[in-house]
Amino acid sequence: MKNIKALIVLLSAFMAVPALADTIFMSDQLRPVGEAQKVRTVILKGAPDAVEFIPEEGAVLVTKVTAEQQAGKGTVDVVGSLHGTFPVLDAAGALSNVDGLMARLQARGFSQTFVNLGKLGGSSQKYIPWMQATYIMAANNKAMQYLPAGANIQRLTYAELKQWAKNIYDETGDRKLGFPAGPKGLMHRFFQGYLYPSYTNGVVRSFKSKDAEAMWADFSDLWQYVNPRSTSYDFMQEPLLAEEVWIAFDHTARLKDAFANKPKEFVGFAAPAGKHGRGFMPVVVGLAIPNTATDKAAAERLIDHLTKPATQAVTLREVGFYPVVEASTRGMPADVQLSAVAINAQANAPDANPGLLPVGLGDKSGAFSKVYRDTFQLIVLEKANVRSTLRRQGRALDRIMKQTGAPCWAPDASSGKNPCPVE
Repeated sequence: MKNIKALIVLLSAFMAVPALADTIFMSDQLRPVGEAQKVRTVILKGAPDAVEFIPEEGAVLVTKVTAEQQAGKGTVDVVGSLHGTFPVLDAAGALSNVDGLMARLQARGFSQTFVNLGKLGGSSQKYIPWMQATYIMAANNKAMQYLPAGANIQRLTYAELKQWAKNIYDETGDRKLGFPAGPKGLMHRFFQGYLYPSYTNGVVRSFKSKDAEAMWADFSDLWQYVNPRSTSYDFMQEPLLAEEVWIAFDHTARLKDAFANKPKEFVGFAAPAGKHGRGFMPVVVGLAIPNTATDKAAAERLIDHLTKPATQAVTLREVGFYPVVEASTRGMPADVQLSAVAINAQANAPDANPGLLPVGLGDKSGAFSKVYRDTFQLIVLEKANVRSTLRRQGRALDRIMKQTGAPCWAPDASSGKNPCPVE
C-alpha cells in the first residue's frame, strides 16, 4: 500500500509539471494553406525543437509583437517577415540584437548585401536573412553571338546592354530587347529597383536629379532597339518562347515557363550596372527574435535550422523562395537553376546596390508606382522634355510622400521619421 501511495504521489508530481511549450514562429510569408503546410511538414522537419508555425497578416503580426513589447511579456519567439516590417518593429524597441548568432552563422556564405540590410542602417544585426525573390534578365542563346566584345554577361553595364541590342538590330533588322511594359506588367519595378538605383543611387530623393535626367535620356535612346510590342507585354516568358524577343527583364516567376519549357535555349543573368552600381530589387525576407521571446536559445536554434544550406534548398524546392546562403540547386528543376545563377550574381556582385520595395505607402502604393509609369510614358514613348517632365512628376511624387509620411528606404539616404523628400 505504501508503495502504491508513493507511486501516486510521484505520478502526481510529474503530471503537475506543464509540458514544454513549442517555439512560436509567426510569419507574414508562406501564409497560403498549401505553403503553410509545407512549412510545418517539410521545412521544419528535423528542427531541434517543437515549433508552432503561425502564418499571419503583416499588420496583425506587427500589432501582436509591438503589443507584447509594451506589455513586457510575450509569446512569439521568432518573426519571419519582409525587410520593410523590421524598421517598424525596431522603432518600437521590439527586436533583440542578433550579432552573436550572425557571427556563428556567417560561414554559411550569406549574401553580404542582405546581411547589411539586416542591420537596418545601424551597427547591430536586427534580423538574419532567410529567403529572397527578385527580378532578373533572361536571354535566348541566339543573342549571345551579338554580345559586345569583352562583355561579361553577368557583369554587364547599361551601355553594354544598349550596344548588345544595337548589334542585334544592325545584324538582323529586328528589335529583340523586351520589357514588361503592358497594363499588368511590372515595368515600374524596373525603374524603382534597377534604373534609378543604378543611375542615381536613390528612388525618391533623386527622382528629378541631374543623374535622373541622364538616366531617362539614356533609356529613351535605348528604346529604339526595344520591341515595340513591349507596351503590351505583361509576362515576358511568352514573347521569349515565341522568340519575339531574345533579351528580357522580369520577375523570376514571370520567366519560369520559358526557362522550364526550353531550358537549353535560355540563360539567366544579372541586371546591368550604371554609375552607382548594379541596382536590383531583392524581395528580402528575414528572421528576428523579439525582446519578449520566451526562449531565445530555442529561437536561435530555429533560425539556425532555417538557414542551413540543406533547409534553404528544401525551401526553394517546396515554396519557390531562393536561398540567401550558398546552397546547392543540384537536382532542382531547370528553371530554378537558370534563375539561381542570375540571382546569385546580383546579390553577391561587388557593386550590388539594392533598391528595396517601397515601405510605408499604404493605399498610395498604386499612385506611387503610377508616377514612374507615367514618367516613362511621357519621356520615352511621347518624347516629352525630360527636365520639365521630371519637375512636374516630382511634384506629384512629393505630394504622395507627404500624404503618407513614408520615410526613405534604401538606397535613398535616411530621412529619419520624416517623409522622404523629392530633392
